[in-house]
Amino acid sequence: MSTFSIGDTDFLRDGRAHQIISGAIHYFRVHPDQWRDRIRKARLMGLNTIETYVAWNAHEPRRGEWNATGWNDLGRFLDLVREEGMDAIVRPGPYICAEWHNGGLPTWLAADETTLRTSDPDYLADVTDYLRRVYEIVAPRQIQRGGPVVLVQIENEYGAYGSDKAYLEELVRVTQSSGITVPLTTVDQPVDQMLADGSLAGLHRTGSFGSRVPERLATLRRHQATGPLMCSEFWDGWFDWWGGIHHTTEVAASADDLDALLSAGASVNIYMFHGGTNFGLTNGANHKGRYLPLVTSYDYDAPLDEAGNPTEKYYALRDVIAKHAPVPDELPEAGSPAPSFTVPLQHAGPWSDAGTTAAPSSSAECPATFDELGHLSALVRYDVELPEFHAPAMLTVDDIRDLAWVSVDGRSVGTLARTRHDHAVSIPPGRTLSILVEDQGRVNYGDRLGEEKGLIGVPLLDGEPLHGWRSTALDVAGIADTIAAGDMETSTESNVVDAPSAWIGEFDLRTEADLFLDTAGWGKGYTFVNGFFLGRYWRNGPQRSLYVPAPVTRRGSNSVVVLEIEHLRNAHARFLPGLALGDLEE
Repeated sequence: MSTFSIGDTDFLRDGRAHQIISGAIHYFRVHPDQWRDRIRKARLMGLNTIETYVAWNAHEPRRGEWNATGWNDLGRFLDLVREEGMDAIVRPGPYICAEWHNGGLPTWLAADETTLRTSDPDYLADVTDYLRRVYEIVAPRQIQRGGPVVLVQIENEYGAYGSDKAYLEELVRVTQSSGITVPLTTVDQPVDQMLADGSLAGLHRTGSFGSRVPERLATLRRHQATGPLMCSEFWDGWFDWWGGIHHTTEVAASADDLDALLSAGASVNIYMFHGGTNFGLTNGANHKGRYLPLVTSYDYDAPLDEAGNPTEKYYALRDVIAKHAPVPDELPEAGSPAPSFTVPLQHAGPWSDAGTTAAPSSSAECPATFDELGHLSALVRYDVELPEFHAPAMLTVDDIRDLAWVSVDGRSVGTLARTRHDHAVSIPPGRTLSILVEDQGRVNYGDRLGEEKGLIGVPLLDGEPLHGWRSTALDVAGIADTIAAGDMETSTESNVVDAPSAWIGEFDLRTEADLFLDTAGWGKGYTFVNGFFLGRYWRNGPQRSLYVPAPVTRRGSNSVVVLEIEHLRNAHARFLPGLALGDLEE
């Protein structure tokens, strides 16, 4: 069997100096039937290693409900890496950031009032259970046991969050006692304090950066005096948020920086090689003074685009790698235009009441949060009977997390948005106040991990508290299933319809195919194809298309369901020849 270790100056594979040239693919962001294709294209670009995070909340969204099958089959993903003749790096966190909701941490952790990412005994007990499950998969797939895994990372950019050395020591203890014998690493941004706080003696420090290579490597070397230098996250692109632009990086700049890394003898992990998609409700959010929810696409301007097609950056980085390491002669096939067609949508009626009789709900003096309801979907509706008043009154709230549609007796009166720092809206007299609140994505970085979602605190009407709230959880995926099953009446009405409104359509395909669903004529909501939850759309942009992976389509009849929260200006589902990710910075 092969061996992998750290020498005085280099990684050593079977005792010989080895330069890691890796690329990131998150298995949980890619359809499992497409894993092999993405891994193969990584090898054809010249990569010798695949890196992946492990998303705890994908494997265990509810305490005790562990799942390592299907989309969560980490073992199969690693086996495919080995079959392609490549190595693997596994980064199980437990915190991963990754622009993934809640940074990969399950929401039930915070609900149990544990102190996240510390040596809090309750937190460590849960983390230990999680890591042992992950290492049951990873340990038998280490290189010395015939598998692909050559490195395992402890935590993730911990120096940007804390300095609890006892926490890191316990993670190392659990990792090693679980049979992990390959070298252990940490990663931090090349800032002295972060590199000092985020690691331990005996762990190999690596850096995360995307430019100014000589300077960043010098900083890293001050903290990692021996062994190979490695950029574990070479940022070759960036992520997008709703209301922003589509971020790209210059191809030549990425190529030059990669060349500088490899020329310096450093190892590298390209973040991302293939970004994939935040399918369903898995997008995270940033909050650095302003809450910014991230889009459904995780294209990241990576060498392999969201649909798995090689880009200009793919070939430029391949040329750079060829200067430093062997590259296969074979090239991947270029992407071809997807089928383009338009499907009329039928109005299936309002949906915000669908399935509420079986939904988790609470009647109490105060509104219940998503977390108190144990709700993992996107929406909770809050209803309260209003006192008698005869002129418009001011409704004020402590906090909205994250976007709310306010109505009185079924008539819309406005919205409250966290991104706008809204806290008040004027409402007219009426009998029933309803507030539909959307969780737009859990913050994935910083001290807001695990924060509650929903209507926070007790709303006031002209300064007086409103009591007697009914909080009803809405499972958007379950509602879409109900609509697709034909349990709601449909009509051919194609005019603008007051929202929330459900729409359905049917279309035929000659064969399975990647599709790109145009959302430019819609407002805000969620879309499903053949029951598969593509994700969120929003007129706020920049993203204007949703990627439909070929494996969720089928030859013959296919269905599309749209759950529109606001207004569908165009009652058609239009499919585009390619991605439409939005405007670039001018």
